[in-house]
Amino acid sequence: MLTILGFAMIATFLVLIMTKKMSPIAALVLIPALFCVAVGQGAQLGDYVIEGVGTLAPTAAMLMFAIVYFGVMIDVGLFDPIVRGILRFCKADPMRIVVGTALLAAIVSLDGDGSTTFMITVSAMYPLYKRLKMSLVVMTGVAATANGVMNTLPWGGPTARAATALKVDAADIFVPMIPALAVGLLAVVLLAFVLGRRERKRLGMLTLDEALVTDPEPETVLVGAGGGGDRLTKAPKSGGAGAGGVDGDEGDEEFKGLDPDRSTLRPKLYWFNAGLTVALLAAMILELMPIPVLFLLGAALALTVNFPHMPDQRARIAAHADNVLNVSGMVFAAAVFTGVLTGTGMVEHMADWLVGAIPDGMGPHMAIVTGLLSLPLTYFMSNDGFYFGVLPVLAEAGAAHGVSPLEIARASIAGQPLHMSSPLVPAVYVLVGMAKVEFGDHTRFTVKWAVLTSLVVLVAAVLFGII
Repeated sequence: MLTILGFAMIATFLVLIMTKKMSPIAALVLIPALFCVAVGQGAQLGDYVIEGVGTLAPTAAMLMFAIVYFGVMIDVGLFDPIVRGILRFCKADPMRIVVGTALLAAIVSLDGDGSTTFMITVSAMYPLYKRLKMSLVVMTGVAATANGVMNTLPWGGPTARAATALKVDAADIFVPMIPALAVGLLAVVLLAFVLGRRERKRLGMLTLDEALVTDPEPETVLVGAGGGGDRLTKAPKSGGAGAGGVDGDEGDEEFKGLDPDRSTLRPKLYWFNAGLTVALLAAMILELMPIPVLFLLGAALALTVNFPHMPDQRARIAAHADNVLNVSGMVFAAAVFTGVLTGTGMVEHMADWLVGAIPDGMGPHMAIVTGLLSLPLTYFMSNDGFYFGVLPVLAEAGAAHGVSPLEIARASIAGQPLHMSSPLVPAVYVLVGMAKVEFGDHTRFTVKWAVLTSLVVLVAAVLFGII
């Protein structure tokens, strides 16, 4: 019964948010609360929620201060050269911009933290997408999928969890998987190329000067889908919604990343801010301190140095308060969902049912089975739940048929491109929140491409003889 209710709870949640019948925060809180009562454990709901909140509180704190930190870096102009450089390189070509999004997300993912990756990627690319009227779900989908492939780095989380759960070396998991992961990353770039071509066909192309121009009243925008033409027209600043269901009424105010006259710029402190950011990312990779502490210190230092006057500091914090509230609220709401899913035993029963449903004849192919199961399981449960709860059971079943734990571990990371768009991953709320994309729109657009990328990684691993 718990198995059925677990799957029903997840399905209900996904249907409600994808059909926009409920907001993600409301669905993350109310749906698990109702199902907790349905399984007869309503009296324990408070305990489950507190336990879930306690588990995710460090993540919420990290996101709160990280948003303030990177928000200040955007305000003071740290990313302006990146934005301008990408625009010049891309020549205002939608296809090149989407490919650039994939490459930027992959490069920044080297720090091993999804939230940081999405903050930097969206900060750099969002103004381009808005000014060129490109689909924002293309940006979020490509960034999430690219980060999912790179999330398999040994310091990214999943590989370390697999190594710990199966008592093997993380390098022995990751290094042999590099060719398959490289193919997966190539698939993401190819996907970006295809989606970019589609955007180019829909929008056409602007020249660099046209993309950078800011009109005083009406706004020069691209219209028509005519095969790459340069036809332009005048439209009001409050133009209609862009692709992906995101309102385009912010106009040029959202193009502030290229505004050379905004009052928050601190050109004399550019190298200080760049050095502080590099030092912060290096400290994260070296694990000198817990990430929430690093971002707390970084945000305090960035505010103090760049805005020494208290009214300016308050103004900067207030400017980013919406993002902080939305993202941290989403994380705490997700704590209700994960707390109920784990506390009621639904996750455990779902995992046991899935493992028990594997036919005996598939035993010699348990590595491939593990790779396939990693797609839905890492989407519907946390990495901790999958790697520490399910993976040892799968490895034990594989060992009975001569499949080594290393093969099981390698196959288990194939589902990470899909995992990075899971509603249980806090970083995805940073992505959709900063990009001003509805979570349901992002899910509908991204899941199919993320599944395809995960399958590419798995097939490549099989063809290369890695698993």
